[in-house]
Amino acid sequence: MQREAEPRGLVGRSLVAAGLFAGAVVPGWTLGDLTESWTGNGLLDWLVTCAWSGLAVRVLAPWGSYRPRDGWLGVIPLYGWYLTCVLCWRVALLPYRDWEPREEELWRARWLTGDRLGLWRADSRGAMRPAVGHRTR
Repeated sequence: MQREAEPRGLVGRSLVAAGLFAGAVVPGWTLGDLTESWTGNGLLDWLVTCAWSGLAVRVLAPWGSYRPRDGWLGVIPLYGWYLTCVLCWRVALLPYRDWEPREEELWRARWLTGDRLGLWRADSRGAMRPAVGHRTR
């Protein structure tokens, strides 16, 4: 009998999210600083940093119920870091979710009950099969 993992607590989730954020943003800052020191162009520093932030959002987006094309929003200065924070916070709780899945994810999502009331589980374990044909509401 296999036991399901418990959802992370607030401290554990915060530590994982902070580690993910550091891994997603610090390399962009480092590359931006190196670019500025090589070229002397401060604007190029921002461009490299924002491009890296967009890449981080692009990679994390599918895991946090965002569309991959939302990576373009990660390129916007400061908003990209906010979006990266949101995605890191969401990814830190996986395989459980405390946000409602998008419409196209609902076929494989389960609303949990009992001790885990208020959480979703949307991984391949125990997921429902999609309905045959198009369902209407």
